[in-house]
Amino acid sequence: MVRYLTENDVGQLLPMDRAVDVVEEAFRQIAQGQGENMPRHRVHSPVATMHLMAASLPVLGFMGLKVYTVVAGCARFLVYLYSSETGELLALIEANRLGQTRTGAASGVASRWMARSDSRIAGIFGSGWQARSQLQAVCRVRPIQQVIAFSRSPLRVQEFCRELEVELGISCLAARDPQEVVEQADILITITNSATPVFSGDWLKLGTHINAAGSNYLIKRELDETCVTRCHTIVVDSKEQARVECGELLSPLQKGILNWNRILELGDVVTERAKPRTDSSQITLFKSLGLGSEDIAVAAEVYRRASIENIGKSLDSFGFRG
Repeated sequence: MVRYLTENDVGQLLPMDRAVDVVEEAFRQIAQGQGENMPRHRVHSPVATMHLMAASLPVLGFMGLKVYTVVAGCARFLVYLYSSETGELLALIEANRLGQTRTGAASGVASRWMARSDSRIAGIFGSGWQARSQLQAVCRVRPIQQVIAFSRSPLRVQEFCRELEVELGISCLAARDPQEVVEQADILITITNSATPVFSGDWLKLGTHINAAGSNYLIKRELDETCVTRCHTIVVDSKEQARVECGELLSPLQKGILNWNRILELGDVVTERAKPRTDSSQITLFKSLGLGSEDIAVAAEVYRRASIENIGKSLDSFGFRG
């Protein structure tokens, strides 16, 4: 049976606490050589871009592909999930919400391993669809008591804060300016579509952990050079992907201020091959680009739970055989 799962199904089947755990396990398996990740590839037409990401996680029994198209700012996401043992197509999964959740979960994994255990205040730049999952994940791994948010739209960020207070049960304040966010945050999140830095690295307080998750293009960067160079530890989800997508690191690398030997992968951290923080005053950075292995890990979890609870439509009845 090929199972078709909708966005609503994914929302029902993928709680954030479970997503954080399965994404962490995916990083562990890739780092231990028990899986394979294919960096994002893009193909273009005159008006559209198609993005393709793939991974194999044979310990879990799955492999698959996420494909999404973007036209005039409108994106459509789909995951094809296969058995890594038989090659059989198991599911087609609508993947907008799935991608939102796994992006937040990756920041949750990084915060679990890199942020100070006494982190109480989360600051965030951005108030869109992805911002919620970032805070959901961080609040599950650290005892966050307050959120401070900034957005270019004052009305939007105020509504965002009202909704988050209800959802998370903690105080959420709309900041007057970017500096107010940076100077107070123990964990600082950037999840914007900005092509230029959203704050000054000079404002960072000692001990801050940063999750930068908004950009995956070399021509865009949410962080300035000062921010990057002040970080004691810099972690990416994949060096291979960062070399072609990470605009934040491009200038420091080209100037020789930074070199790739100083940059860790999150898999090195969760397998404890590297220790990202040795004292509470160090500033740490996780640059999230988004990997196919994350998508396949959470897709596998959604499929597993859907099979147990018999959720989703069978495409076999329509003559679909993959």
